[in-house]
Amino acid sequence: MKDMRELKYFVGIEFARSNQGITMHQIKYALELISEVGLAATKPAITPIDVNIKLISKKYDDFIGKAECSEEEDRLVDQASYQRLIGKLLYLIVTRLDIAFGVQTLSQFLQQPKRSHMKIALRIVKYVKSQPGQGIVLSSTHNNTITAFCDADWAACPLTRKSVAGFLVKVGDSLISWKSKKQTTVSQSSAEAEYRSLATTVAELIWLYGLLTEVDTKIQLPINIYSVNKTAIQIAANLVYHERIKHIEIDCSIWNSKYMASGL
Repeated sequence: MKDMRELKYFVGIEFARSNQGITMHQIKYALELISEVGLAATKPAITPIDVNIKLISKKYDDFIGKAECSEEEDRLVDQASYQRLIGKLLYLIVTRLDIAFGVQTLSQFLQQPKRSHMKIALRIVKYVKSQPGQGIVLSSTHNNTITAFCDADWAACPLTRKSVAGFLVKVGDSLISWKSKKQTTVSQSSAEAEYRSLATTVAELIWLYGLLTEVDTKIQLPINIYSVNKTAIQIAANLVYHERIKHIEIDCSIWNSKYMASGL
């Protein structure tokens, strides 16, 4: 076994040590991506995606009728080129969670990508260009407190009306886990979507707690989870079922049993 000394570069990720901690970034990878798609001379974008834009699939276009769709935006683009670009952006998410939601949204259109999808994908690359060296800092401060945040965009998908859920988990000041993903079932209310997001976050916390405990890291309990939906918080705090939440009783039971079994 050869001692490679201090870690500086590994599978496209660069590491830099300082008194504040270890910084992980992909500046070399990001600059190569910007050059590859031909955006080296373009103006950077301020945001990765416009929240007011609802991207729709070719299947949805056929469902509502062509008359309601812009012919230019509706035109299909090269599938291989689009898939290659999304794949590269997915790898960039390793250190850039700020583009996770946008890339997650675009990854749903890999089969029949349209010009509107490619346009947003290139906008994300322009956004990356504004700060290609942005990354994650693993803090050097000794703080083993785990904190989690979760949220959900209710009925975000125009075709299926499924919600998009997301969470992030921090140990002290260090961000260690995050996710943005469309839920597998349709929620009848924003509280239901938020609660399912909360259940997903709890499952992630239980796994992380087990992993950190296995490597002899003492975690401060209890673990705080923050959600913006008051109804979801009330359901989690008081598992008394009634007609309004009867249809998510199974999710509530699973969440409660996992939580109690974990000892958190």
